[in-house]
Amino acid sequence: MPAHPKSPYLVPTDGRFKIRDAPHGPPKDAPDGKSCRKKLERVIERIAELQRTFAAHDRHALLLVFQAMDAAGKDGTIRAVTSGVDPSGFQVSSFKAPSNEELDHDFLWRCAKRLPERGRIGIFNRSWYEEVLIARVHPGILDAQRLPPEKVGPDIWEDRCESIADFERHLARNGTIVLKFFLNVSRDEQARRFIARVDDPEKNWKFSAGDVRQREHWDAYQEAFEYALRRTSTKHAPWYAIPADDKPFMRLTVARIILEQLESLRLEFPAPDAADREEMLTLREQLAREIGEA
Repeated sequence: MPAHPKSPYLVPTDGRFKIRDAPHGPPKDAPDGKSCRKKLERVIERIAELQRTFAAHDRHALLLVFQAMDAAGKDGTIRAVTSGVDPSGFQVSSFKAPSNEELDHDFLWRCAKRLPERGRIGIFNRSWYEEVLIARVHPGILDAQRLPPEKVGPDIWEDRCESIADFERHLARNGTIVLKFFLNVSRDEQARRFIARVDDPEKNWKFSAGDVRQREHWDAYQEAFEYALRRTSTKHAPWYAIPADDKPFMRLTVARIILEQLESLRLEFPAPDAADREEMLTLREQLAREIGEA
């Protein structure tokens, strides 16, 4: 399995991650917004090139998982990093409240059936991590899952994190590269973005009173994120805690990590063997004769 990109935002795999120490903004020497956007264009062009090779090689799948508090910028970041990629080469899956059918399966099932095929890039806008985040902050959600009573106890969050880590290890063993991004927005910046949604008529549709009410549980969500990242950032499926208060910097940082991962594969377009090449040349000659260009 290829090594995952190094980054100052890589969450350690030894359980030492502390969310209070994770930055919300870019470093002082970071490029300004205009520079970030220009750099992002070049990174996306290179991702698009490598995506074609990735698809042709058809040996790996790439899964990008995005988790964050509301208004952190998941949708915009996903749009940005896929803007230059062949639409046939990737798929985006968004996970909201589960259906009755999904509730009748284990909590990994609905995401597992949306995993990308070999040669494709899959993006999860939220994921199985909702089951150790929102379900932990609002444990009443477990009632709808109709679990056996003995399975709903103080160890459920540890058990679920263990199941997630085991499943991600299984994916890695079978050729799926997993990169996970926690877009780390600050409480104050989230409030500013909610206000912007009220003030801009074109963003009114994005405003949700329910999202604002969730701010009452901010500390509980931070605790849940810290717990999940500590237990599931592994060498086969690492987390990156990306500063999210500055959107251009956030998008560039995410795109660079994706690019570095694709570059690490060192893939080339598959070359035909001698027999296939001979057949290709024979068919080329046949086609050329048909159109009078032999």
